[in-house]
Amino acid sequence: MLGELRCECLNRVQRAARSLGACGASTVGAEMNIKMEFTIEHTWDDLPVSHKPVTIGLKSYDGGLLMVVNAPFFNDPPAPLGEPGKPFRNLWDYEVVEAFFLNDRTEQYLEVELCPHGQHLLLLLSGKRRVWKEELPLKFEVTRMETKWEGKAHLPWNYFPPCTNKFNAFAIHGSGDQRKYEALHPVPRCELQEGQKPDFHRLEFFKELNLKRLMGEDWKQPETVFKVSGQDLTDRRNASSTIFKKEEEVCSQQEGLLLLLAMLYDQ
Repeated sequence: MLGELRCECLNRVQRAARSLGACGASTVGAEMNIKMEFTIEHTWDDLPVSHKPVTIGLKSYDGGLLMVVNAPFFNDPPAPLGEPGKPFRNLWDYEVVEAFFLNDRTEQYLEVELCPHGQHLLLLLSGKRRVWKEELPLKFEVTRMETKWEGKAHLPWNYFPPCTNKFNAFAIHGSGDQRKYEALHPVPRCELQEGQKPDFHRLEFFKELNLKRLMGEDWKQPETVFKVSGQDLTDRRNASSTIFKKEEEVCSQQEGLLLLLAMLYDQ
């Protein structure tokens, strides 16, 4: 009996330790400073990485989330030609760390791309790979050393989809056949298909993100630019569906008329 109680206590301690590992808490004075930390330990296809892993921290700040990246600096490929601190298109072709914040019901998501050379790229998507806004402004600071770098991005709440509840993160570096793609939540080995390539928009493999663990149980997510634009997209889809149905009705009427003419011709 005593052994069973000890075992149960040990299990509880281990579960608590794992929970704190994902959402650490430290006290400074009378204030509680809570953050989430994620470690990218696998390649996109679920193999261990061969270097010190990338870490991503999330914590609240006035008006949004502070995303802190700590990563090895490979300097491969060389720096993009764009100005540091500014958006840069196709940043995914360079050395970059990415984070995706998803509403899995609507498939609306925010994609954040951060480069150790100071460039960034933010995209809002409504539907898988369907970009409707990009190159959003961002406050982003980089501290770069010889073998590592740290980036701090201030993500305002209005960039996030309503009811954000899923998350994934990625890191890319290298050139040519030495290009490496790494994922926080990779594609499981059992799900891989022959000839499959890295795809960071496999939304079904994203995992839960509970922002109330950062913000408090009574917190409500602020208004977002997704709300209106998402409704506009829904209205356009409904309009397209109505047009398609009308076209089907016209085609059906034409087929009926042709059949009637054929019958009259036979007579």
